[in-house]
Amino acid sequence: MALTGRTALLAALGSLPVGILAPSWTGMLAVNAPLSLAILCDYALAAPVRTLQFTRSGDTTVRLGESAEVQLTVTNPSRRRLRAHLRDAWPPSSWPTGTEQPSARHTLTIPAGERRRLTTLLRPTRRGDRRAERVTVRSFGPLGLAARQGNHQAPWTVRVLPPFTSRKHLPSGLTRLRELDGRSSILTRGNGTEFDSLREYVPGDDTRSIDWRATARHSAVAVRTWRPERDRHILIALDTGRTSAGRVGDVPRLDAALDAALLLTALASRAGDRVDLLAYDRRIRAQVQGRSAGEVLSAMVNALASVEPALLETDARGLSAAVLASAPRRSLIVLLTGLDAAPVEEGLLPVLRQLTQRHTVLVASVTDPHIEQMVRTRGTVDAVYESAAGAQARATRLRTAEQLQRRGAIVVDAAPDNLAPALADAYLALKSTGRL
Repeated sequence: MALTGRTALLAALGSLPVGILAPSWTGMLAVNAPLSLAILCDYALAAPVRTLQFTRSGDTTVRLGESAEVQLTVTNPSRRRLRAHLRDAWPPSSWPTGTEQPSARHTLTIPAGERRRLTTLLRPTRRGDRRAERVTVRSFGPLGLAARQGNHQAPWTVRVLPPFTSRKHLPSGLTRLRELDGRSSILTRGNGTEFDSLREYVPGDDTRSIDWRATARHSAVAVRTWRPERDRHILIALDTGRTSAGRVGDVPRLDAALDAALLLTALASRAGDRVDLLAYDRRIRAQVQGRSAGEVLSAMVNALASVEPALLETDARGLSAAVLASAPRRSLIVLLTGLDAAPVEEGLLPVLRQLTQRHTVLVASVTDPHIEQMVRTRGTVDAVYESAAGAQARATRLRTAEQLQRRGAIVVDAAPDNLAPALADAYLALKSTGRL
């Protein structure tokens, strides 16, 4: 049983004249006996909570930053009218801070034998699966003095997918791919290494692409078109160790790496290459293999939705072994990891030679733009020390990148907003020169 504020108010109002006119046990009994009887009657007339039935429907997936609607249908099979307050409990990260109360709490009235549908609006603030915890119902009597309360399980899961904010860079990448394929009229011919087809000359085409034998056989000037190699294998290896948990501004390093991986996957699948995924720290956290070009992006989005950083050091030897097992033939290995000096020197550098001997290795990392701001800071003694610290951090990072490059790796180091397009440009550069 739960008592309401109305009950407390009536008890207080009844106690005032007793305390002033007849402060005795008899006076208290005269006030509380009728009130207690009214509470018991009200409780007895309240609709039962245990017999309520709940079913859910609505969205099962939503992108981070967007809203999802989940419907909860409440059926009242009893013979009494249900007057209730209902709380639909979800994890705190299902809403922005401070908006949970109005979104999850409902007031409803259901006549006997009828049902009502309630809508809970979710706006998750983190990736991953958000599961409904339970439904709490408080059923009030007709007088509003007492209520029955109970909990029910009404399971439902909404998967929060990565936002894929870098998809805005996809059209420019596809335009560059068409240029490499020779399907656009540009001042230089496509830089691919595989012959594609012949087509009629268009002003602006490179005259070095003219096929004079084909031109002699036809009445029009014919040019050769080229395309980059297709059906190449790309393995995206995502480091989910402790360094990926660090935040750069308001964005975790892992989220920036996920966004870059999705853009590269979308671009490479459109280019006709095969893309696989491996997320690893000391064990495989997510893996996507053998998907077709039309399925790989959605499969990767779903696989990466629930990946979270593990607060432990990445096993570089285990990662190398997993990469070699997933890519038995020559491939482009895109390793999304950090460039912190200690983890790279103690973990990645000793095993990097095993990868570069068999594959083309591209190491992509998120840099902190605040370091550049620190380097430019001047004006006070504290600012000078801050500038020196920023310069030292930048020099250490550059030295680590040079060590990777000397061992045959290609390094892409960019801020969170620029990592995805920078990685896409590096992929297109490799493709244009036939290095995949």
